[in-house]
Amino acid sequence: MQEDDDFSLFAQEVKGIRPIKKTEIYLGKKKGEVDFTQRQKAALIAKVEDRNHLSKDYVERVDPDDMLEYKKDGVQDGVFKRLRQGKYGIDSRLDLHRRTVEQARVEVYQFVADCMRHDIRVAIIVHGKGDRTPDPNDQATIKSFINKWLRDLDDVMAFHTAQRHHGGLGAVYVLFRKSDKARLENWERHQKR
Repeated sequence: MQEDDDFSLFAQEVKGIRPIKKTEIYLGKKKGEVDFTQRQKAALIAKVEDRNHLSKDYVERVDPDDMLEYKKDGVQDGVFKRLRQGKYGIDSRLDLHRRTVEQARVEVYQFVADCMRHDIRVAIIVHGKGDRTPDPNDQATIKSFINKWLRDLDDVMAFHTAQRHHGGLGAVYVLFRKSDKARLENWERHQKR
């Protein structure tokens, strides 16, 4: 019964409406040629940004004087100890001083991709302590995000706060996963013994 009432009410409301006879609808000013190269460039940039899964929303805060350390399962204790002591050669460096969170997010993601592409095993990221910010709630912001982002990246096997001569509490050593090429070379080297 309710449906019949709804239908008759609808029929009364649309009683005098006639279909539009015009086949062309004008939506705005017609412009000249469209530059598709600009659109393609913008689409490529958007694709690159879309691959960056690093979050910029919430992060668990760390103190400017906190030591950062992380080791994935499978990383040998001796390897992690050498990383912590700064005994590996540093093949690449990223400095994030005076960067916003968004700039740092993009640079860290690109830096890790570049390190993997160039078979870099150990790098250092200088993030600063973040203790000079007047507002105590904003201290160590980049350091806090670095602590989260490096854990979220599959190519990062371990990281640890750097030794004093490499930046101390304002920097981290980062150990990357071996590339397939480096893994094969290592295997071949050990087979020749």
